[in-house]
Amino acid sequence: MPEAPVAHSELAALTGRFEEVAEKTDREFGIIKSDLTAVRLQVGNLDQKVDRLEGRIEGLGQKMDRNQAQIVELLTRLVGQDPNAG
Repeated sequence: MPEAPVAHSELAALTGRFEEVAEKTDREFGIIKSDLTAVRLQVGNLDQKVDRLEGRIEGLGQKMDRNQAQIVELLTRLVGQDPNAG
């Protein structure tokens, strides 16, 4: 039984529409994949920066402790009393 010309043209139109949508979806997927790769790189860089910042904060805390100890020592000398004495 021969196909009706209308059915054949409808099938061709649907196939064409499917191919257009598939191409658009592929492009959009490529854009999303590219953006995701960029975000992953930025997160990796952020992790490295946070690690460095943690090290700097720790060093700053140690420096503050040393400075505080020096201040207590200087004030103790100035006043002439032991800060640990009851």
